[in-house]
Amino acid sequence: MGNEEDRKIKAVLSKIKNRLLIFSGKGGVGKSTVAANLSLALAEKGMQVGLLDVDIHGPNLAKMLGVEGKRMGAVGKDRIMPVSITDKLKLVSMAFLLQNPDLPVIWRGPLKMKAIQQFLGDVEWGNLDWLIVDSPPGTGDEPLSIAQLIPTTGAIIVTTPQDISVLDSRKAINFARRLNLRIVGIIENMSGLICPHCGGRIDLFKDGGGEKAARELGVTFLGKIPIDPNIVESGDNGKPFVSNQPESDAAKAFIKIVEKIMGGGTK
Repeated sequence: MGNEEDRKIKAVLSKIKNRLLIFSGKGGVGKSTVAANLSLALAEKGMQVGLLDVDIHGPNLAKMLGVEGKRMGAVGKDRIMPVSITDKLKLVSMAFLLQNPDLPVIWRGPLKMKAIQQFLGDVEWGNLDWLIVDSPPGTGDEPLSIAQLIPTTGAIIVTTPQDISVLDSRKAINFARRLNLRIVGIIENMSGLICPHCGGRIDLFKDGGGEKAARELGVTFLGKIPIDPNIVESGDNGKPFVSNQPESDAAKAFIKIVEKIMGGGTK
């Protein structure tokens, strides 16, 4: 990274109190859903929040937050304006740069890192209480580069109760430790289905795997988010469940998680 790029990124980061990396040991665990709802919940609590979607190949946050098809603006000669979700929440995503959302992004590593550098250094984020970074899944080159590029004040690992996902989350925790990231905790997503007919609980992917992993590895267990068909519908319709379905068990569970993060995650 050149001296000028380094200077711009440091200037931007100096205005951001907390930088939280959301990642997972594998894909398909609902990491982006967690990032979207966490960001919105923090914003609804009065925080100034930026949400950075650096999953270059699968930028889903624009759709989840109901701003698919919008474009980032410009201010001055070289500054980019993020897309406003609310007066407290801003989003930057690769999705805003794609002419056709159906076309894949076929980029090599250096070009992807250049885009992420611009998302940081050239974006007019302003003063933020939180920057939530939705990272690519896994523990390979991309998450490694992103973790090194964006100095974070904490990391959250998202998993499901399924054994294979918990195994990957253990790898993710050790990955974070090797990078000296402070682990805020583990969130267990898809933790049981609440039957819409009888209200009973069905453990589709077992139960308690994330909590057990947290206990054995000595990290905080932030909580469980149950499966709710309304979550799927809300995300597809661009209305995150934490605000669109505030009385749902999933939303209530998520608010408790957010309060834990706020209690222990600020500087």
